Amino acid sequence: MTDRPIDALDRAKGKKVIVKLKNGEEVTGLLRALDLHLNLWIDEAEIQKNGENKIKLGTLLVRGDTIVYASPVQV
Repeated sequence: MTDRPIDALDRAKGKKVIVKLKNGEEVTGLLRALDLHLNLWIDEAEIQKNGENKIKLGTLLVRGDTIVYASPVQV
């Protein structure tokens, strides 16, 4: 059976992810949970817009319909 893109994120729980938002911001942090709407719960979240300094946010819920892409980060 072929893996769905959401399966790759499901396997990334507890690992660092990068999320690009429709407003141009990028969020990085540890993926804690997700649902079928691609709502993401991210711990130790940091946000960066247009290459500016990162802002630490702590725990963040990213609504799925604001996401352009989400990917596990290879370390």
